[in-house]
Amino acid sequence: MAHLGVGIGWRPEIADAVERLSGLDWVEVVAENVCPGHLPESLLRLRERGTRVVPHGVSLGLGGADRPDQAKLAALGERAVALGAPLVSEHIAFVRTSSPVLEAGHLLPVPRTRDALDVLCENVRIAQDALPVPLALENIAALFSWPGEELTEGQFLTELVERTGVRLLIDVANLHTNRVNRGEDPAAVLDAIPLEALAYVHVAGGIERGGVWHDTHAHPVPPVVLDLLAELRSRVEPAGVLLERDDDFPPEAELAGELAAIRAVVTAGRAAPVEAATAGSGPAGADPGTDPGIGTGTDPGPVEESVRTRVALGQAALLSALVAGTPVPEGFDRRRIRVQARALAAKRADVVAKLAPELPVILGGPDPYREAFLSYAKSRPMTSGYRRDALDFAEDLLIRDLPADPAARRRLTTWWRDRAGARPPRRIVRWARTLAGRAA
Repeated sequence: MAHLGVGIGWRPEIADAVERLSGLDWVEVVAENVCPGHLPESLLRLRERGTRVVPHGVSLGLGGADRPDQAKLAALGERAVALGAPLVSEHIAFVRTSSPVLEAGHLLPVPRTRDALDVLCENVRIAQDALPVPLALENIAALFSWPGEELTEGQFLTELVERTGVRLLIDVANLHTNRVNRGEDPAAVLDAIPLEALAYVHVAGGIERGGVWHDTHAHPVPPVVLDLLAELRSRVEPAGVLLERDDDFPPEAELAGELAAIRAVVTAGRAAPVEAATAGSGPAGADPGTDPGIGTGTDPGPVEESVRTRVALGQAALLSALVAGTPVPEGFDRRRIRVQARALAAKRADVVAKLAPELPVILGGPDPYREAFLSYAKSRPMTSGYRRDALDFAEDLLIRDLPADPAARRRLTTWWRDRAGARPPRRIVRWARTLAGRAA
């Protein structure tokens, strides 16, 4: 992976346009959206042309209190092998809790504390041991900060690299997001982190509303983010830079224009001679999860369970406030937590509508669907994936004899049965469950 170049996030909605983009060097694909045995024809054609493909995971939750799920690690590794990828990437985030069982459906920031760093480092080492290629981790965008943090972003990332040898995926749009939302200085972060560990860079668009920057991946890349790319470029020549776009896809010419603007920044001038981290850059036989000169990857021993328990309690209290309506933990900005809670519910509604486009049609259109789903989400936090969420939403409506139109209710019943393979519980079953819960 000596050089990736300039690339774009491959998405099914723009697959044809991506194939036609001139001078495209590589693509990144959301790992959970592809099946190793049934890769999209577009990706196969790109690979045949020599275009590199990197899987980008979103569901491992390496910053969570629990150890990484071995099945998820195996699935990510399978995709790396199937795509012939030089590395895989994930996020420095938590996405779920196990007690109570809750899914955020989104990347949430980990507290920059010693406890959280110890847990993250051990989880990263577990992932490195399981994966067939090197791992890079991305800094995430956040709407809020944790109270009582002990490290800066730069200190946190630096110590993570030094203790595990993991590579970094720096998202400059996320640096801007955190400047607006958390008052962090992007230049200070770039000055503090070990740029020799840089694997590649993300660039994306967003929008500011009410003093909050939303990292939407659905808007053009603003000049301020390109300026941050130039800041990074003045320090190091990145092995790869990638444009992310996940929604409201523009015409092909606009995508090409954004890539041209990114390429212009990357090729302008020369950075200081810092050797970027590359797969296979270590000596023959070296552990692919570490790189000499990046970090020793020294294992200080297992994390005490009491440490994981402390991290788990904090994350569970926060996630419960975000998705289950419990009180906001002390020290958090309550307004920002409310903004994040609304954003999580809205994302659930949007993703379920994409996975099950029949539901808005059955319910009479986007607005009635959204109103019904957001009402459901207030009392039903997500405990599994989005596909299960769609089924649970439909079941909840049917239990309450909704929608009111009998024909629509019959269509929803048929839709639910076809996918769940069962009959939705009748009212008497719901009452029995409620009584049993109260008795417990």
